[in-house]
Amino acid sequence: MVRSGPIIIAISLALSGATGAPSAPLVAQLDGHLPVWLAPGVTLAAAGSADPGSVIAVERAGVAIASTTVGEDGRFSVRAVLSRAGPHRVTATSSAGLVSLGTVLVRPLRLAAVGDVTFGGPVGEAIAARGAAYPWQSTGRILRGADIATANLEGVVSTRGQPVPDKEFHFRGPPSALTAARRVAGLDVMSVANNHTLDFGPVAFLDTLRIARRNGIATVGGGANVVVARRPVIVKRGGMRVAFLGYSDVRPDGFTAARSIAGTAPADAAAIRVDVVSARRRADVVIVWVHWGAELARRVDSRQRRFASAALNAGAHAVLGSHPHVLQNVVRPTPRALVAWSLGNFVFAPHSPGTERTGILHLDLARDGVRAHRLQRARIVGVQPRLVG
Repeated sequence: MVRSGPIIIAISLALSGATGAPSAPLVAQLDGHLPVWLAPGVTLAAAGSADPGSVIAVERAGVAIASTTVGEDGRFSVRAVLSRAGPHRVTATSSAGLVSLGTVLVRPLRLAAVGDVTFGGPVGEAIAARGAAYPWQSTGRILRGADIATANLEGVVSTRGQPVPDKEFHFRGPPSALTAARRVAGLDVMSVANNHTLDFGPVAFLDTLRIARRNGIATVGGGANVVVARRPVIVKRGGMRVAFLGYSDVRPDGFTAARSIAGTAPADAAAIRVDVVSARRRADVVIVWVHWGAELARRVDSRQRRFASAALNAGAHAVLGSHPHVLQNVVRPTPRALVAWSLGNFVFAPHSPGTERTGILHLDLARDGVRAHRLQRARIVGVQPRLVG
């Protein structure tokens, strides 16, 4: 949200000169609006007009971190890198007094990530009986409160297609499921790079992408061809650009995107490095989803480590894993990077001991990466994740 209308402030402090007449009030005006908040490391740029000779400053806790003097033309422009959290004030000062032109709160960008979400199988049955909002009743408010919310979407959302052969499980849900995922849970980005993306063929898969886009949900890791599947999505929040990429190391025959074939982006260390480097040129922070590992495995395997290293060494700040259906460790390989080896199930019917344990991974992001993280525990009851404690 932004303030409406230009910011114009005039103040008279009734300062007297030799004649006893009050001095003229200091008048200052910003061009446009100050943002309500910015993430740490973002540069605040403010421009406007004020009395010539007055000083425009960006202050934190009363200490100026940047300032400029207004020229004879009455125009000013000031820039400041906002490295520390807290309120920052833009002020104008002259012999007539001090005027506040507005305040910007500096705080981390809050990202919430959850694991496997499907709208087929038992989840689809629950939606048919209880409504599309039912899976999100306990956790939707938390996810919706994040600046960016992301998840792994397993299966398709469509009324079309036929189950592909030689697969044990096929997941397909109704279009209303994605509408609720956006409206109730506030999901912004979903990875479609997994082994259920083409459960009902390319027509249903492309329907899924269109329905997600229509509901305001961006998708990564899959597309009409491999170029689209490897393309990042960039989300802007708090003055930052956050790029998302997605890849799958678990791909049944026919699920891999190619030059003119719809499907998922294959996990390949060289491709991941190229894509992350490219995304870093356009974004401040890069988040990489990878569908990998062995189902129900608690330990990380060598392929997971290889792909995580490729992403991190190329400049990614967070790697989010899915597929094992159980939680695996969250590690901090460097002070500003994070790997969540597996986020487990989320909106998914538990099928083995441990697959009911889940959570919401909260990341505090700044321009230099992950400042902090926290796993908010939850437990799946039926198909609904419910917060613990």
